[in-house]
Amino acid sequence: MPDPSYFHWNMDPVIVQLGPFALRWYGLLFATGFVLGFYFMRYVFQRERKPEADLDKLLLYMLAGTVIGARLGHCFFYNPGYFLANPLEILAIHKGGLASHGGAIGIIIALYFYSKSRPKQPFLWVIDRIAVATALAGCLIRLANFFNSEILGVPTDVAWAVVFERIDDLPRHPSMLYESASYLLIWVLLFSLYRKLGSRTPHGLLLGLFFILVFTARFFIEFVKESHADFVQYIPFELHVGQVLSIPLVLAGVYLVARALPKLREAETV
Repeated sequence: MPDPSYFHWNMDPVIVQLGPFALRWYGLLFATGFVLGFYFMRYVFQRERKPEADLDKLLLYMLAGTVIGARLGHCFFYNPGYFLANPLEILAIHKGGLASHGGAIGIIIALYFYSKSRPKQPFLWVIDRIAVATALAGCLIRLANFFNSEILGVPTDVAWAVVFERIDDLPRHPSMLYESASYLLIWVLLFSLYRKLGSRTPHGLLLGLFFILVFTARFFIEFVKESHADFVQYIPFELHVGQVLSIPLVLAGVYLVARALPKLREAETV
């Protein structure tokens, strides 16, 4: 019998089904993240007088980098044996499986190629501002994971535990909501900082803060998430794959922030 003392969740991942077409919460929130990111970048381009004609190409680069990177990251960071044996399954995105670490790498590579032909939009200038939009998109994507009852937390008896009825009858940490709330707070911080500094934002500052805050949050939240990697037993100190992948990104963020701090002090005196 279900335990009434916990919140029970059983949302259908499909919002509406029209024949073969299904509108899903994940797709809706994923697309919403990109739309909001597009409007934020339009605000940036207008504020800093960049050619708005470039926005469509920037969106395409971002979409390709995010989807390809996140999918390949899921396949090869978390279950390489299966996907190497079944390579066509890599294309089955409709079955689920996107990794934020792979998405981060995909975005970095895509934006490098975007900025390469645009000398007035240097790589760090672009990726700093994209980091702000990405934090909000990450918030929405983790909320979509909640609607899908995926990326579950470990069983717990805390008062705010959630029973995901589509999975089992165990009360669990709503780890995807922890991440969603963390990313929302990070977005507020990054957006506020950009609004204050605008074009005076030192290159690498926003990206560095994004790496430090997002992947530090991810590192600690992983302790209450169920591991879904098939080779976690080979990782030292009983860390999850997501935690190990977070460490170099946090260190990269520390380097970028340390590099930007002297210029930040100069910008604040202007």
